[in-house]
Amino acid sequence: MGSPTEVYDSPASTFVMSFLGAVSELNGALVRPHDIRVGRKPDMAVAGGDGTAESIGVVRATVDRVVALGFEVRVELTSAATKRPFTAEITRGDAEALALRDGDTVYVRATRVPPIGRQVTRRDVPAYVDASLTSA
Repeated sequence: MGSPTEVYDSPASTFVMSFLGAVSELNGALVRPHDIRVGRKPDMAVAGGDGTAESIGVVRATVDRVVALGFEVRVELTSAATKRPFTAEITRGDAEALALRDGDTVYVRATRVPPIGRQVTRRDVPAYVDASLTSA
């Protein structure tokens, strides 16, 4: 147990991670949508923080929909490799600079993967959370 911030940033289990908010899958790892960088080129992002996102690598994806939510913009994407939908949340400024449109090809990378003691994967998340990964 810890502070709310500690529990969110370092959940004790995959259940806790999924219970506390949205998750997206990148190369088999579950990450928070706001911990995903979006760019036009494969080399657009360098993993930040403690380097735990290095193993996730860059994922090519297609933009399905861009939804402005005030300061943030939700980008709904489909992985070119897995054909699975996922979501990234970026700032409005980043969205304007990228000028994203439906059908665009982009490259994404996790900037942070929550430390849970082991790799968090989609199969670890309860079935009811899977619906939130694909619904708007």
